[in-house]
Amino acid sequence: MYRVLVPVDTNTNRARHQAQYVTRLPDADSAVEATVLYVAPPDRFTTPDEASFTDVDSAVAAAEHLESAGIDVDRRVDSGGVSPAIVGAVTDVDADEVVMGGRRRSGVTAVLLGSTVLDVMLSTDRPVTVTGERVSLGDGPRRLLVPVDESEKRARRQAAYVAALPGASSAVEATVCYVFRHQDYAGAPPHEFAEVDSAVAAADTLEDAGVSVERLAEGGEVARRILAAAETRNADGIVMGGRKRSGVQKALLGSTVRDVICAAERPVTLTG
Repeated sequence: MYRVLVPVDTNTNRARHQAQYVTRLPDADSAVEATVLYVAPPDRFTTPDEASFTDVDSAVAAAEHLESAGIDVDRRVDSGGVSPAIVGAVTDVDADEVVMGGRRRSGVTAVLLGSTVLDVMLSTDRPVTVTGERVSLGDGPRRLLVPVDESEKRARRQAAYVAALPGASSAVEATVCYVFRHQDYAGAPPHEFAEVDSAVAAADTLEDAGVSVERLAEGGEVARRILAAAETRNADGIVMGGRKRSGVQKALLGSTVRDVICAAERPVTLTG
């Protein structure tokens, strides 16, 4: 069974989009179990016992949407530090994926990542998907864009995530993409997918798992090309691998990953 943790805040619209994302996972009604979690901030309730799942409209809306799609749902409420509680729940339920809804708009155009989403991304090694407030998922096969960088280790983890989705071999179509940075000028070297070991490794891993794969190589500004490729293919999601470790083992997000997460009008999954 594929286990998904769905931590929600008080925004009902975001919570519904999180639930919608989960219901679009392949074979969701038979192969997916979801835990909807609401963590009450310390300043909302005097004691943990005062926190009730049924009092949180966003949590109830997410749970009911999932159950209406035939998905088994565990309803949980906790209190205290929000990020630590979510990270603890990841281990507790042994989640295969965490589906966050913390991408939000500020003013008229700017998009921000909430601190909780960032904390969870950097504190767990499980795949974390960010949905946001404006997400539209189509019907039919699940189309995923898998942009890789030069790290073969990260590329293989991205491919492993896609291959591990329930029903992936029959219900997922993947485009593995490598962007040659800024090489979009007249006379630029040819963009050869086969020359990029990480891209070939990801594509081969997916094909070995029975997933249909398109191989794409082009030049340009990386984040912009990734977003354009996702738009052109009407991708249901973008699977990034940009979580990396510094010399002191501190987790960091690359600038391309941040740019894509904040600008994409579709779910973005970070595998690491």
